[in-house]
Amino acid sequence: MTSPPHFTGRDLLCLRGGRLVFQDLDFTLAPGGCLTLVGPNGSGKSTLLRLMAALLKPLRGTIAWDGVALAQDPEAHRARLHYVGHLDAVKASFTCREILSFWAGVRGVADRAAVDRALAAFAIDTIADVPGRFLSAGQRRRLSLARLVAAPAPLWLLDEPTVGLDRASVALLEGAIAHHRAGGGRVVLSTHIDLATPDGAVLDLAAFAPRGDEDDGDVAEDAA
Repeated sequence: MTSPPHFTGRDLLCLRGGRLVFQDLDFTLAPGGCLTLVGPNGSGKSTLLRLMAALLKPLRGTIAWDGVALAQDPEAHRARLHYVGHLDAVKASFTCREILSFWAGVRGVADRAAVDRALAAFAIDTIADVPGRFLSAGQRRRLSLARLVAAPAPLWLLDEPTVGLDRASVALLEGAIAHHRAGGGRVVLSTHIDLATPDGAVLDLAAFAPRGDEDDGDVAEDAA
């Protein structure tokens, strides 16, 4: 029997803006798994998520899906994930339903029922026909997260997804994550609050902080 694909990172080293962010970082994420990234500001949580999304490349090391490095086919990898960053992709003149229908269409999903499920999953079904310009910050955030449900993808990469959410909305997000994982989906997220992710793993990026000038010299030599 073929084993399910794993999402892995090995010996990762990242340099941003001339600064070594983290080094010697490894991770493994199996189907149904959740990896929570923690660490102080500047420790590289957002950077690691962008590496995982193939939006950036590590200076050293390899990120792979089922043993195949992302660098070999980054577009194929991006097609299997949702990346939700700090900005909400909400167009002011489009309604909530239109925005979700657009994102679903991008993924090849032309199912009104899928959009309805996404609206209900984040309790924005009552404002489905309200244009983006009239939404509160919390409503905009829930709409941005609802595309996770409207157009399924096996890997969710979520950068501070709870920003702007009240406790009830955080509970909706926890429910969506649990449902996704129950179907074999994977989640990597960064957060500064306690988010319920039963049996999930935690990766503290502070443990992979640069060790000193000696390592910086090695990095400079690699980058040359």
